[in-house]
Amino acid sequence: MYPFFRLALQMRRARRDGPLPWNGVHRSVLRCWPSDLDPWRELNNGRTLTLYDLGRVPLGARLGFDDLWRDRRWTITVAGASVRYRRRIRLFDRLVVLSRIIGWDARFVYVEQSLWRGGECANQVLIRWAVTGPEGLVPIADVVAALGWPAMSPALPGWVSAWIAAEATRPWPPEVGP
Repeated sequence: MYPFFRLALQMRRARRDGPLPWNGVHRSVLRCWPSDLDPWRELNNGRTLTLYDLGRVPLGARLGFDDLWRDRRWTITVAGASVRYRRRIRLFDRLVVLSRIIGWDARFVYVEQSLWRGGECANQVLIRWAVTGPEGLVPIADVVAALGWPAMSPALPGWVSAWIAAEATRPWPPEVGP
């Protein structure tokens, strides 16, 4: 089940923290609970993505996306992700999720998130956000203008550009189907 209660707590904290500039870092403090574990008593890899939601949704709220949702019915959707796992996370470990925008292009906003345990990075994810509205995908130029961000994105790091290029060569739909 999705952790709606945990999300509500994170959103309350985000509202208390106030607005964030586009290049600011949002910090979420979490704990690994029994419902987050896999059969090996470690943080489940799928649940890791859910914990990243608990950092990304408040990030979006602090950046002003809640106003766009209310005023224009624009929503954020994950359009791609690449996760790097490096350290195990166990029951009751205290976790810090750091979330930030690293740039954008004509179609997507790129978000970097990292999950820290005891001062050590346990894993990292690169998320590609798309913004959708009642008519479909919203051009990112419209989004950055509505949010008051700079019209031009900072240069994306090389590893992000390489990921974007690799994703462009990936076949869709997948070659193996039903």
